[in-house]
Amino acid sequence: MIFECGPQGADKKVCERFARQIKPDIQIISVTLDNKPNLITNCGKVAAQLIKQGCDRILIVWDLYPAWREKKQKPCRKEDRQAIQNTLANAGVTSANVYLICIEPELEEWFLYDLTALSSVLSTTAHPVTIRKSPNGGTNPKKTLTKLFEENTGKKYNDLIHADIIAKNISKFEKIAKKCPSFERFVQKIT
Repeated sequence: MIFECGPQGADKKVCERFARQIKPDIQIISVTLDNKPNLITNCGKVAAQLIKQGCDRILIVWDLYPAWREKKQKPCRKEDRQAIQNTLANAGVTSANVYLICIEPELEEWFLYDLTALSSVLSTTAHPVTIRKSPNGGTNPKKTLTKLFEENTGKKYNDLIHADIIAKNISKFEKIAKKCPSFERFVQKIT
């Protein structure tokens, strides 16, 4: 898997965890390229190296709206996809087993579809939380999670800490896949 995050990034941690839960015998090599511009520029070279190492399939994973996004800048999945495909072609990568996974709008969207997992993470023994209605993440699910964390724990959501904790509590993959096309694609390409 090739990611747009750093070595300890939430996308890497969560996708690796889910991949192992979905396909326990999977062997994963992950490469992190720090941000979307680096991913677009370097994913072809990295994919070529992974193919030489014998990887059966490669998933290139990025957020449509990365956290560092410019407010004025409206991303386009089609443009991202074309730029990545050009980079792959320039590196000579033509394998049919290279898959592009654009998480729309960002990783935290996946978490908003498992209310049981969110409730569990936000709860304490003294303060049980039950989220009954799916929060609308809109174009900024990270902001939605931050609001939920602040309201229920008094702390801000931190993707480097909380994303993997939420992922550990998720078990309803089919439910998320039915409602979230990017998660469904991720599951399909893992299996």
